[in-house]
Amino acid sequence: MTQTYIPRQPGPSGRRGDIDPKAPGSSEATRLLCAGAYQDAVFRDAVIDELYVHEERIAAPSLGIDAARVLAHALRARRIELGWSAAIVLLWIVAVPLTQWLILLYLPAFALFTVAGWIRGPQERPVWYRRIAGWYVRLIGWVLYLWALFSLLRPALTGGSVDLSGVAGSFGSGPGGDDRLQSWCALVLPLLLAWAVAMQRGQFARSLTEELSRPRFPEVAADPAEAADGHRFQRLAARIRAEQHAPLVLYHVTQPFCGAGQPYEPWSLSVELRPNRDREPEPLDNSAILRRVVPLLEALRVPSPHGSPELAAAVRDRLRDLELDEIVFLPVTGLPSRADAPYTTRQFEEHRSRAIEEGGETRRHFLRIRVGGWGEEIVTTVFVRVHTQGGMLMLEVAPHVLRPVKRLFQDADLAAHRHRHNNSFGKAAWAVGNTPAAAGHAVLALWRSAVSLWRLATGGYGRALPEGPVRSVRELGSDNDASLFQEMDVSRYLKSIQDRVANGVRLALQEAGWETDEFVQKIVNVAEGATFIETAKGAIAIGDRNTVVNRTSRTGTGGGGRGEG
Repeated sequence: MTQTYIPRQPGPSGRRGDIDPKAPGSSEATRLLCAGAYQDAVFRDAVIDELYVHEERIAAPSLGIDAARVLAHALRARRIELGWSAAIVLLWIVAVPLTQWLILLYLPAFALFTVAGWIRGPQERPVWYRRIAGWYVRLIGWVLYLWALFSLLRPALTGGSVDLSGVAGSFGSGPGGDDRLQSWCALVLPLLLAWAVAMQRGQFARSLTEELSRPRFPEVAADPAEAADGHRFQRLAARIRAEQHAPLVLYHVTQPFCGAGQPYEPWSLSVELRPNRDREPEPLDNSAILRRVVPLLEALRVPSPHGSPELAAAVRDRLRDLELDEIVFLPVTGLPSRADAPYTTRQFEEHRSRAIEEGGETRRHFLRIRVGGWGEEIVTTVFVRVHTQGGMLMLEVAPHVLRPVKRLFQDADLAAHRHRHNNSFGKAAWAVGNTPAAAGHAVLALWRSAVSLWRLATGGYGRALPEGPVRSVRELGSDNDASLFQEMDVSRYLKSIQDRVANGVRLALQEAGWETDEFVQKIVNVAEGATFIETAKGAIAIGDRNTVVNRTSRTGTGGGGRGEG
C-alpha cells in the first residue's frame, strides 16, 4: 500500500514550520508566559507541579511556545519569592523576643489583609460581590492596623506599658513596666517589612524589564533562568523539548487534545462510496485523499496576485506561515518509562504508516493544520482525519483554538516599567500599602513550597509509570476571551482551512471515479454558499437561503436565513 509522508516545509516568509526550538522559545507568547510566572503564584505553582514535580507525565504539545523556558522562569521566580518570604518570616521570628510580644498587636490586622486577598480571588476581573466583600474586610484590617500603630506610638514617645490582654491570649499581657524600647522595635518592624516587599517587587520588575524585555528575550542562550537551574531541571528540560513538538503525541485517555486549546465546533460526516457511472472507479485509500488535500492547503500560503512581486511579498497574512504536519496520537498506557517514548524518526514512521490506514480507536492519525497569529497568542489548529471502511468515507475535523495569554501577563511590561520609573515616594507608598499582607503571603509561599518539596520527595514520581499530560502550560496561561479582531481572524482561518479540506476530499473522490453528489449535498454548496455540517448535536447550515435539518441546540448563522430559504 502506497503511503505518503508530508514533509515539514518552510512557509513563504522563510520561517520554518517544523520543530525549531528557537522559534517557539522566543515567541511573544513564551515571553508573556515567562512574565506570568513572576506575576501569578497560582500559575507558577501549576507549571512547576505539572512539569517538575510530576516528572512521570509527558509534556503536552506546546503550540507556539517553549514550556521548558517557562518552567525555568517559574523555578527562578519561586526561588526569588522563597528568599524574600524567608527574610520576612525571619524578621517576625526575631521581632517576637525583641519586642517581648508587642508585635502581636499587628496580627489581627495582618490576618484580615490575608483573608481579604482570599475573598477577592484572582487579581484579574474578580467577581463584583467578592471584590466588595474583600474591600470591607481590608477596611477593617486598616482600622485595626492604625489602632496597633497608635497603641505602640504612645509608649514609644512617653513611656509606659502596652496592654496585650485580649490580643496575646495565652501569650500573656505584655512585659509591663517601661515598653519604650520594645515599642520602637515594634514600630520599626513594618518599615523593615516594607523594605523587603519593595526589594522583592524591584527584583521582579528588573527581571521583567531586562532579561524578559522584547529586545533581549530572543537570546535564549543568554537567559539566566536556564543557566541557574540544576541537573534535575536540565534533565527534565531536555525531555520536555523532545516531547512538546514531537509529531508523535502520547496522550492521556481523558484528554487526547491537551495543549491544543478549546474545541471549536468539531464536526464529522460519512458518505457512501458509489462508483461513477461514466468510468471504473480506482481504489481510494486514506493516503490518496490526503495527497489531494495537502496541495490545496499549502496554496493558502501563497498571496493572491497583487500586480507585482513587491506587493505580493509585502503581504503579512498569517496564512503565509500555515504549518502542516502529520500527527499520530498514541496512548501512553503500556510504556515502561518516559525515556522509552518512541520519538525517533524511524519509530514515528512505523506508527504513522500503520495508523494512517488502520482506523484504530486509540492510535489515530491526523493531519494537523496550524496557524499562529498575534505573536502566537492566538493559535488556530485543525485536526483532520479521513478513513474508508465498508464502502463508506468518514471525514473528521476537530478545530481547536488557543486564546490569548492572560491580561495580567500582557500587562506585566507596563506594570514593571511603571514601578521601576516611579519616584521614590511612589515606590515607598506602594510598599507600605502592601506590607500588611506581606506576612500572610510569605507564610503561604513557604507553605506551598514545602508541600511541593514534600510531594517531590515522597510521591515516587521519578520511578512511576509514565502518564499522559494532565495540564498544558499554554492552556494554564490562556484567557477565556479574545478581541473582536482576533475572533475575526480565527473565523477566517477556520473557514479557509475547512473549505480547502472539503474541496480536497471532493476532488479526490471525483478523480478516482467516485460519485460526489452526496458529499456535495452535505458539505460543499447546498444553496448559494450554504455549508452542511453534521455535528455531534445534529446538523447546521451556514449561508444564504439555507436549509437546516436535524437541528438540536445550535443554530446556523449566515448572511441571510436561519431556518429554510
